[in-house]
Amino acid sequence: METNFYSHGKLLLTAEYLVLDGAKALAVPTKKGQFLKVADAEKNTLSWKSIDHTGKTWFEQEYEVTPQQFLPKKKLADAKANLICRALQNILSNLRILQPELFVEKGFAITTSLEFPQDWGLGSSSTLINNLATWAEVNPYELLAKTFGGSGYDLACAKHSNPILFQLQKNQNPFVEEVEFSPKFKNELFFVHLNQKQNSREGIQHYRQQDLAKRQDWIKKVNRITAEILKAEDISAFENLIDEHEFLLSEILALPTVKQRLFADYPRSIKSLGAWGGDFILATGGEAEKKYFIKKGYKTILDYQEMVL
Repeated sequence: METNFYSHGKLLLTAEYLVLDGAKALAVPTKKGQFLKVADAEKNTLSWKSIDHTGKTWFEQEYEVTPQQFLPKKKLADAKANLICRALQNILSNLRILQPELFVEKGFAITTSLEFPQDWGLGSSSTLINNLATWAEVNPYELLAKTFGGSGYDLACAKHSNPILFQLQKNQNPFVEEVEFSPKFKNELFFVHLNQKQNSREGIQHYRQQDLAKRQDWIKKVNRITAEILKAEDISAFENLIDEHEFLLSEILALPTVKQRLFADYPRSIKSLGAWGGDFILATGGEAEKKYFIKKGYKTILDYQEMVL
């Protein structure tokens, strides 16, 4: 028997960092995601294959399933592959804690297939967690908490086909609401891949050092900006709001905005997405503005409608 699962990728448009303290975040699922195929296999074995967006196998391992653990059968020479192997053991072990009968007297051949490059940051981990949780019929937020951690907005995107408002709640599943967000001006929005990974720990550390009263005040401000973004009627209003969001987060994190850091002479607006210094930015403009980024060496540019579901 073979079963198939699919989860959408994600982009966080507002409330980065503050979402961890209960701010309402606007997030969108992406057109590209990840597939998971599960087939029956020899008892007490689990074979795993991960395929990238080009169809190439980038990780492969076979595990012996014992009552205590998942034992790798193949020696891996590569340090990165060993890290992935251990991370996978951790995920599978926690999956079994949440669903104890899942692997009893059974064997599986599991294949994952990504539709986007891994360095795009669209959620190779979150789509995997959601697919596995759906297969095992467990709460994906519980599995996430036991493995990678994070707010879980990416899991909500994985399950939804429309933009969402996401808010953490104490001692229960997050609040998730599908919202109308299909701006009239979306032909003036595009995404640019920064071709780099930035260490965001410094920003998080500074944020965590701020007192609770300050954080509550910031949450109110970001919630207002998010609500107004959903109502923005024209590109000018939208640009003012994302600029305000960027300056607020810059103050909170004590870091320059991505525009100040890399694109100070850009004539329109730029918004960081997710952890600052991360993978994609949202920019406003048209074909002339896209050429600005291309001239600077940023070749991966996607229109809003090309990226967002």
